[in-house]
Amino acid sequence: MRHPSLPVVTVLALLSAAGPAGPAHAAAHGTPTIKLSAAYLSGSVGGTGDPVVTVTVAQSGADASALTVTASRSSRSTVAATTDVHVTGTGADRTVAVTARSRGYTDLTLKVAGAGGGTATATLHYAASPAVRHGADARYLTGASDASAAVDAGGGYLIVADDEDNTLRLYDGAVSGAPVRTWDLDGALGADKEVDIEGAARVGDTVYWTGSLGNNKDGVYKPDRDTVFTTTVSGSGAATRLSFGTAGHRLRDDLVAWDEANGGRYGFAAATADGQAPKRIDGFNVEGLEFAPGSATTAYVGFRAPLAPPRNDGKALLVPVTNMDRVARGAEAAFGTPVELDLGGLSVRDLRRDDQGRYLVLAGSWAAEDNSAPYALYSWDGVAGHRPVKVLDLPTADAGGWESVVSVPDPTAAGARVQLITDDGAADLYGDGTDAKDLTHPEWRKSRTTWFTLD
Repeated sequence: MRHPSLPVVTVLALLSAAGPAGPAHAAAHGTPTIKLSAAYLSGSVGGTGDPVVTVTVAQSGADASALTVTASRSSRSTVAATTDVHVTGTGADRTVAVTARSRGYTDLTLKVAGAGGGTATATLHYAASPAVRHGADARYLTGASDASAAVDAGGGYLIVADDEDNTLRLYDGAVSGAPVRTWDLDGALGADKEVDIEGAARVGDTVYWTGSLGNNKDGVYKPDRDTVFTTTVSGSGAATRLSFGTAGHRLRDDLVAWDEANGGRYGFAAATADGQAPKRIDGFNVEGLEFAPGSATTAYVGFRAPLAPPRNDGKALLVPVTNMDRVARGAEAAFGTPVELDLGGLSVRDLRRDDQGRYLVLAGSWAAEDNSAPYALYSWDGVAGHRPVKVLDLPTADAGGWESVVSVPDPTAAGARVQLITDDGAADLYGDGTDAKDLTHPEWRKSRTTWFTLD
């Protein structure tokens, strides 16, 4: 029936203008989206400054600030419950931190709720390592687990080597998390396998790195391990850049020849023979590198094995290479008089010198399985024949072996602190029987750096 006052044409025009939904309808909203900066995250029980992830959310037709992000589910709330997930921020990017309750794994479901009732979810695969002593002074360097050598890059940043690959990583040593920058040196080194980097020393803008020089754990000679190379540093702190310098591959053979020419006192020839494992009391394994007082060419090569003589009360061995600058370019090595340090039956795991010629020596066992064996920090005045002084016994109840000294603090300053790094490659961090170096996801691999006060 027609409207009594409107022509048919007018009615049709009004209906057409109103559209199929009528004259009043809400603006359409798309489905919310949620994206994680990383799908895997490692934390620690009682940790300070654990890594975080960034969650980016969006919804067409809605302002990002109107979206809410929550944790809606945990697959194992004894490790971390939904209430242990903390979301901060109000815009498109939110920060998600997790407080661990216990060691282990859990999958955390993160949910974004948007306008019009739309939702979306993403899964964060979370792993928590156990609490450690000095946890408030500990940070975790993620992305690799076998930290083996480190040098100071300035501004609290450090360049760290890993003995399972040929990649150098730049970290902010004040926080836990992934490297700021990485440098893969496989191509530059022409290496088929890992160099097994174990020692590092910096002179000006040049960093010298050395492989372990010994056989592998099965007693097999691996040529890539007989490598000394350099990198050049530009910038500092977060702006640090590295470029490859030069490399030499004959220091192992030169050490063996030098020892034989001097009566075979240290047994290098026998220790490097086929079938000889390197981490024996009479083995051959380099772990420390640092320059002699006042020198930019003479460097001490510090041995994890052998002890001198090879018995439980033997001394730790330093062999001076007097032309290390040329050795890193492939020249034949020249040697000075060896230095034997009384470290209470322990050997060199690292050593670091300050500008005054004072050293800190990180001492540990020569043995292969020694995460619970004694570790200690010694000071040494750099004078051959002078006995080092123990300044600190290091905790051994936690997983991981103490491996690197970043720098030497001023020992005369009140509250002087030193930063040490562990190699956690053989550690079962999450209670599933898997060594950290064998974990599938690099975000779960990590080493620990801890600050200690020197009395």
